[in-house]
Order: sequence, then C-alpha cells, then structure tokens
Amino acid sequence: MKDLAKIFGVFFILVAAIPMLAFLQPEERRSSAYAVQNTADETAYTAASEDTVQTEAPTSKAEETEPREENDLLKVLDFTSGQVYELSLRDYVIGAVLAEMPATYCDEALKAQAAAARTYAVRQREKQRLSPDPELLGADISNDSGKFQAYFTPEQARKFYGDGYDTYYEKVAAAVDATGNSVLVYEGEPIVAAFHSMSGGKTESAEVVWGSALDYLIPVESAADEESPSYLDEQVFSEAEVRARIEAEYTDAVFDKNAADWVKITERSASGTVTAMTVCGKEMTGADFRRIFTLRSANFEVRYSEKSGDFSVTSKGYGHGVGMSQYGANAMASKGSTWQEILLHYYTGAEIVDMSELYSE
Repeated sequence: MKDLAKIFGVFFILVAAIPMLAFLQPEERRSSAYAVQNTADETAYTAASEDTVQTEAPTSKAEETEPREENDLLKVLDFTSGQVYELSLRDYVIGAVLAEMPATYCDEALKAQAAAARTYAVRQREKQRLSPDPELLGADISNDSGKFQAYFTPEQARKFYGDGYDTYYEKVAAAVDATGNSVLVYEGEPIVAAFHSMSGGKTESAEVVWGSALDYLIPVESAADEESPSYLDEQVFSEAEVRARIEAEYTDAVFDKNAADWVKITERSASGTVTAMTVCGKEMTGADFRRIFTLRSANFEVRYSEKSGDFSVTSKGYGHGVGMSQYGANAMASKGSTWQEILLHYYTGAEIVDMSELYSE
C-alpha cells in the first residue's frame, strides 16, 4: 500500500481507538465502559468491558467457510487470557456493529456503520503489519473496548440482546453482507473512520479534538441531532462537589470568594466545542472539563445559581463529535439516504472502494 507510513503517524485508534475509534470518553469506549445512544427509543445503553471479554475462541452463529486469504483474516487478542484468535473479517465486523450501534437502527445506517467498522479494522491491521505493537502479542486488534473498537462475540451479543438476538443478528449480518468488502479511503489509504453517538448539530474537526487536521474529518451539518429528545443533558453540581472535583485534579486551584467566577468559558470552535476555559485559576480545555465532570460532550454551557448555590452544566450531543454521527446517520437513513450517501456526507472527500483495491499493487 502506497505511503502507508504517512497516514499511520496521524492519531488513531479510535477507538480505542474510535473507538475511535474513541476515541475516548465513556460512550466512546474509552473507559471501563462504552455507551451508545439508542435513537430508536431514545435511551442510552452501555456495555461494561467485563461483558465484552471472550474467554474462548469466537464462533459465528452460522457455520462459515474457513477464510482462505490473509486479507480476509483478523487476529484478535483476548486481553484477559492473552490468547490470539483468528476471525474472518466478516464475523468481526458483525460483532463490531452489534456492539457499536443499536440493531434497532435503519438498515442503511447499519450498513454505514459496517463499512466504518471494516475500515477501522483494516486500518488497524495494516498499522500492525507496518509497526507491530508488542502489547498485541502478534494480533491486529484487541477486544479491550477501552483501547479499541468494541466487539461482541456471538455469545456476548446473545447475552446483550436477549430474546431479540436472532432477529438482530440476522439484520446486522445482512447489513454487513450488503456492503461487501467496501472500505473508506482518502488518497488511496484507509481513513480514520471516527464516529460518535450524536453531534451538537454540526460535527467537529479532528484538528479541534485531537490536534491533527485530516481533510476528511471536518465539520459538516447534522441538524437532525438537535431533534433528539436526548440532545440536551443537564447535570447539577453543588459548590462543594465542584470544589472537590477541581481540587482532586489541581491541588493549587484558587477558589474565588464569589463562586460565580469559578468557571469561565473563553473560547469555542465553530461547531460549539469548548476549546479554552478558566476554572478556578487553571487554564483547561472543554475536553478536560468534560472528563472531570463526566459530561456527555465538550459542547456545554455552565450556569451558576446564587440562589441555590449550584452549578448547572448543560451539554449538547453525545461524544467527541468527529466523523459520523450515529443519530444523524439513522435520521438520514429514515429519510431515504443510502449508506453510501451517509458515509460520503460525514467523511468529506473520502471514497468508497472495494478492499481488494488496497492490495492490488
């Protein structure tokens, strides 16, 4: 693959990588648990990392033909046992979609997630071929959802989905198969297929969130996110709790006599992400504040009530905001957009190609 070293110097995992592939807050699988907003019934669901641990070799629901080509294989490390298992890329992507996106979503949204998940896996595999990570013990990826894209074995998915497992498995498998071996590329290389649950109405740039600009991860409109009943999330903190959390992070924080002056937002991005703020004399980013107060996003407002002595923090959306909004993808799908249209909307300038094109040289 041409110039592969160039792109792997840029941030990723995600997850986890957004894991994002995230990517890296609670809902983005970057802690001991990940959470995804289920837009079908407007409830959030979470899966703790201990629920995504495999203790025996993964098996697919249906008996499959053994993959014959190296590029159809993915080596997955069970980070609890240290064992490395080989999966077909298809089986891995099915498990990733079941873990990453509510199976109640529209078919075209699930297809978009499948192509993104496949791109993530292929990029990670190529990264390991170029520069192996000793901690992966020869694997391409791990099932540690705190560092990599989330993945359900069929057994874990059955436990998670309960009586609906058979229906949801078939639905997701059909969506994965419908995308063939499609992956997203930019200038011929697999992209950082970042995604998040719900934006603040406009997605964010990779440069704002991670400090590295990527031409295909720039702000795009996702206005449908604002229509979700879960778009806004308010948390209330007493003065004592704010003091305790800040002191735990900064022992030299200075608390003004007037609590209304403790928190000042000084800068935002065009998409609404807080990029600079002053909290009790300490300079920090919205991402720092989000982590300290366990907020759903870094796009937030802070208000202080002198009457109650409480701080009210209202965040918009859910996640880092970079790349594909899952809620937005589902909204586009419900209005007739195809999975290709969804992906090309959220990943500006990217192309959808068959994976075989990556290995044709």
